[in-house]
Amino acid sequence: MSISLLRWGALAGTACVFALAGCSSKPALRVPVEDRGRAVQQAPAPSPAPAAIVEVAKSAPVPVGDPNAGKPGYYTVKQGDTLIRIGLESGQSYRDIARWNALENPNRIEIGQVLRVVPPEEAVASKPVAVAKVTSTALPPIAPASTPAKAAPAAPATAPASAPASAAGSNAATEDDISFAWPSKGEVLDGFDEAKNRKGVDIGGASGDPVWAAADGKVVYADAGLRGYGKLIILKHNNLYLTAYAHNQTLLVKEDQIVKKGQKIAEMGNTDSDRVKLHFEVRKQGKPVDPSKYLPAR
Repeated sequence: MSISLLRWGALAGTACVFALAGCSSKPALRVPVEDRGRAVQQAPAPSPAPAAIVEVAKSAPVPVGDPNAGKPGYYTVKQGDTLIRIGLESGQSYRDIARWNALENPNRIEIGQVLRVVPPEEAVASKPVAVAKVTSTALPPIAPASTPAKAAPAAPATAPASAPASAAGSNAATEDDISFAWPSKGEVLDGFDEAKNRKGVDIGGASGDPVWAAADGKVVYADAGLRGYGKLIILKHNNLYLTAYAHNQTLLVKEDQIVKKGQKIAEMGNTDSDRVKLHFEVRKQGKPVDPSKYLPAR
C-alpha cells in the first residue's frame, strides 16, 4: 500500500513538473521570437535629417565644366560682377548680353557662369564654310578668229586675296575714325592713370552744369545701378568705342535713345561722389583708354 502511494505520488509530481514546464515555456519561447522578428521587419533604416541635406547642398561648390570657359568672346562671372559692369568691361550693352545668353532676369547671374559677350553672328562668321563639289563638263570647240587677238596679261595671283584685306582695313579705319568732343566745359581735376586705377578724367563744375555727348551714339545704359558711378550714362558709338558719364544729378536721356554729338544728355552732380564733378571715360573694346588722347586740345 505504501509503495503504491509512493508511486502514485511520484507520477503525480512528474506530471505537475511537466505541466508547469509546459505552461512556463510557452510564453517564454513565443514572446522573444515575435519581438525579434518585428525588430528586423519594421525598424526603419537611418536617414539624414532634411536640414543636413540642405546644408550640404548650400556648401557644395558650383560645378565647372562649361566648354566655352576661357574662349575668346566669353566671360566667366566673378564675385561682385553685375551685368552692367560686364557690359562696360566688354564694350557691349548689358541688354544685348542678356539677349545673347537668354537671361530671363538680367539682375541674376551666378559666380562661375559663362556668358557670351560678342554677337552670335561673329561666332557664326568664323566657322568654316562647306564647299560644294564641282564637276567638270567639256565645252564645245570655239572657231578660230580671223585675226588672232592679243592675249590679255594674266592677273597677279595675289590680287583676289588683297581685295578683302584692303576692305577689312578700310572698315577698321572707319570704326577707329571717330571725333570726340569735350563733354563738359569745366577744368580737369584728375587725369587718367592706369597705375592708380583711374579709368577716366574727372571734370569739375557746378551742380546742374550741362553734360554733352562726346560723339554720336546710342544710349545703352542710363541709371544708377553701378556702384561707384552714381547716376550713369553709357553711350555706344560703334563696335569699338563706348563713353561713360558718371555722378550726374539728372539724366536727360533713356536707354536705346539715339543722341548726337554735343547734345545735352545730363546735368552735373555728385551722386556717389564726394564733390560735384563729371567722371568721363572712353573705352575701346571695353578697355579704358586715356580720354586726353582722343579729345581736342583746349
